[in-house]
Amino acid sequence: MRVLGVDPGLTRCGVGVVEGVAGRPLTMIGVGVVTTPADAELGSRLLAIEQGIERWLDEHRPEHVAVERVFSQHNVRTVMGTAQASAVAMLCATRRGIPVVLHTPSEVKAAVTGSGRADKAQVGAMVTRLLRLDAPPRPADAADALALAICHIWRAPAQSRLQRAVAQHTAARHPAARHTASQHPAGPAPKGRTA
Repeated sequence: MRVLGVDPGLTRCGVGVVEGVAGRPLTMIGVGVVTTPADAELGSRLLAIEQGIERWLDEHRPEHVAVERVFSQHNVRTVMGTAQASAVAMLCATRRGIPVVLHTPSEVKAAVTGSGRADKAQVGAMVTRLLRLDAPPRPADAADALALAICHIWRAPAQSRLQRAVAQHTAARHPAARHTASQHPAGPAPKGRTA
């Protein structure tokens, strides 16, 4: 499985591609950031983020995109910018038919470090170790993007099993939904009509 992780942000949008499967060593394919100048007009910044993510999608052809779920902070302006960058990443992937999954920061930290309260240094250190890198990726946004991709690779099998179980449970509770028109043949044609 090849996953593009996106740590959304207007000034620095972290991107990282990881390949592998749960339970096996993972490989970093690429890592970086898409940057925009803080004094640029918002529309121009969003366009630059879109173009940057499109380049990553073109170059690395991921099968899934994992984006950090925006959560409430005290700084509303920061949250808005993060949400806008997140939406751009989701749009780019969805336009290509690539499945998008959102992970909360605590989910990512717990998956990578074992603690949902880990700090950025701990996440960077574990990403470095898990991907067998010489040094933690810089800036931290890049390491966070790799952590998102790792989290998705490790969580995807469990999420898939859960989705199948929910679908089976729903089908068992609503058996009428499984019937098709072919199981209910139409009655005889009214008299006086011919085919």
